[in-house]
Amino acid sequence: MIQETVGSAKTRGVASIGRLPKINPVFFVLAALLVAITFSNPNFIEPTGYMNFLKRAAPLAILAAGQIYVIVSGGFDLSAGSLITLTVVGSSMLLDNSADATWWVIAVMYAVGLAVGVVNGLVVSYLRVPSLIATLGMMITLNGAAFMWSSGSPRGYLPETFRFFGRASLQGIPLIQFLPVALLVLLVVGFILFWLMHRTNLGRMLHALGDNPRAAQMSGVPIERVRIIAFVASSLSAVTAGILLGGFAGVSTDVGVGYELQAITACVIGGAQLLGGRGSVPASIAGALTLTAIFTLLNFIGLPKPTRDVVQGLILIAAVVLATYRRNRAGGT
Repeated sequence: MIQETVGSAKTRGVASIGRLPKINPVFFVLAALLVAITFSNPNFIEPTGYMNFLKRAAPLAILAAGQIYVIVSGGFDLSAGSLITLTVVGSSMLLDNSADATWWVIAVMYAVGLAVGVVNGLVVSYLRVPSLIATLGMMITLNGAAFMWSSGSPRGYLPETFRFFGRASLQGIPLIQFLPVALLVLLVVGFILFWLMHRTNLGRMLHALGDNPRAAQMSGVPIERVRIIAFVASSLSAVTAGILLGGFAGVSTDVGVGYELQAITACVIGGAQLLGGRGSVPASIAGALTLTAIFTLLNFIGLPKPTRDVVQGLILIAAVVLATYRRNRAGGT
């Protein structure tokens, strides 16, 4: 049955040859925002301006590229922000000011992220707990673990060997002068997640699961395993984002606060359907860049941070309304 589904997808692809490719509107919105930012601050078109913009956006873009796996499968991962905090705080505690421990500490953090993703997937898949509740519980657990571990005030600092990924840049690059390592990390992670989602059978199974779980199961899709993989992808992307954010700002117990909602908002801006079955990695990354551009523009025109929260909330509300409308319309036809 899966082979038949794949075959029909290929047939549809052949039938579409000759048509103009449909461009996601998020790319036009992003371009318009970048133009508006340039008018507000002409220095933005200098390499320092746009490279620093991409550097700031990289953690959110990576997080959104992982979050889209869960959203496409029909769920949410609210634990991502807390996992970012645990990555930064836990790394600080384990490193204990020792630069030589950087690599094994990073390996431990990825192991923790893998465990969190597997647990989230198991709870949702086998205990039938809604992902919203399961990951909310994980979010509270991880926040509590970070505070218990550090007693609310992490000791030590993150050495330069750890902060390299978020802070360092490659100098002397022609035309652009320098290239942030964080941007290289985004390109590598983004390509891997893009390839898995859009060039392997995993992506087709994720979309089938999110669109109609019952039909996907009857077609032979291993829905439990696919869900677990989706949550693992989200958790590992959260650890990566945490490593970059630790490089930016150092140690803080609230470094990941709100990032899970920003990632969901970025996916929504990129056209993801919150009820599952629709979404792409490139559009989610573009959504993260768009959200960062919105925040940057609001900052340039002097609007306070609460305005950012209002804008983000309105985007999420509009997305839920639109997703519900589309589902009801599809069900009516």
